[in-house]
Amino acid sequence: MTTQTWAIVGTGQISHTVVPDLQRCEGAEITLVYSRDGLKAQEFAAEHGIAASTSDFEAVINDPLIDVIYLAAPISTHVELTRRALTAGKHVLVEKPMATNARDAAALFDTAREHHVFLMEGMWMKFNPAFQHLLQEIRGGRIGEVTAARASYGMPFPKEFASKWDPQRSGGALLDQGIYPLTFAYCALGAHSSVAAAGTLLDNGLDTTEHMTVAFTNGTYAQCSSSMVEFMELTATVSGTRGWITINSPFWNSADLEIHADGWEKIISDPAREHFELEGNGYVPMLRAVIGAIDDGLLEHPLHSADDTIGVFRMIDDVFASLQAATGRGAAAAH
Repeated sequence: MTTQTWAIVGTGQISHTVVPDLQRCEGAEITLVYSRDGLKAQEFAAEHGIAASTSDFEAVINDPLIDVIYLAAPISTHVELTRRALTAGKHVLVEKPMATNARDAAALFDTAREHHVFLMEGMWMKFNPAFQHLLQEIRGGRIGEVTAARASYGMPFPKEFASKWDPQRSGGALLDQGIYPLTFAYCALGAHSSVAAAGTLLDNGLDTTEHMTVAFTNGTYAQCSSSMVEFMELTATVSGTRGWITINSPFWNSADLEIHADGWEKIISDPAREHFELEGNGYVPMLRAVIGAIDDGLLEHPLHSADDTIGVFRMIDDVFASLQAATGRGAAAAH
C-alpha cells in the first residue's frame, strides 16, 4: 500500500472528530488543512499536528502532492467545491449530504467518472460493524422475509447552532438528520416507490420536523422521522416474518444489536444481544474502506455506491415535495 496524501477542507466540529480517526489509518497522511479563515486553518493544523494550512482553495486542488480531499465545508458549498476538486483530478470523500437533491448528486458522480477519480459521500453508518452485521442477518434470513423498517433521529438544536437554522446554508432537519433514517430504510428495503410526509416548514422554507411513510417497490414500507426541535427515539429496527432486529441508540453509530428471532422465548423475552467494538470515534471503518478503494483504483465504493446514494436523494426529493404539498409552503430554500 502506498501512502496517500490527504487535505482537509473545513475546520468545523465534524473535521475535529474525523481527523483523529484518519490519523489512525495506515496508508493515509494528512498534509494540508483549508479554511476560508486562515487563522482557523492554522489553529486546526497546530491542534492536530498537520504540517501546512491555507485559506486558498485553488492552492489545495492544484497541489500536485495532494491525492485525496476530505470535504466538510457547509452543506450549501458541497456541490461546487466537490465539482472543482474532481475536475482538478482529486479523489473526494465529501461529508453527507454530498448534495441537496438527486440531480446534483448524479452530476457529481458523472464528473468523477469523467475525470477517473474516486467519489463517495461520507455515510459512516454503512461501514459500522454493527450495521454491517444487521444487514448480513436480514439477508441471511434470520428474521424471515423482511417486511418493514423504522428509524428516527430527533434532538433539539438551540439557535446557537446558526447553520442549522439558516436555509441558505442548507440547514434544516431532513438533509442533516433525516438522511440517516432514509438511508437505513434504503439499505434494508431497496428502492422506494412513493412517500407521504407531514411536518413543519417555517415561513423561510426551513424544515424542522418530518414524519415519513415510505413505500417500496417490493411492497414493503418504512416509518422514518427527523426533527431539530424535539427528541425522537434514536434506535432503528428491521422487521420480518420471523422476528425483528433493533440497532441500539444512536443507530447510525451504535455498537449494539438486539436480535428478536429463533423462537417465541428469544423473540419476546430473551433476544440475542451482540456487541461490536468501535474504533476511534467510529469513522475508522469508513476511512479505511475509502483508502483501500482508492488504492484498488475504484471510482466508487460498493458499500455506498453512486446508485445507492442517488436512490436516497430521490427519497429526499420526494419528501420535500410531499412536505411542500402538505403544508402549502415552499420546500427548503437551499433544496
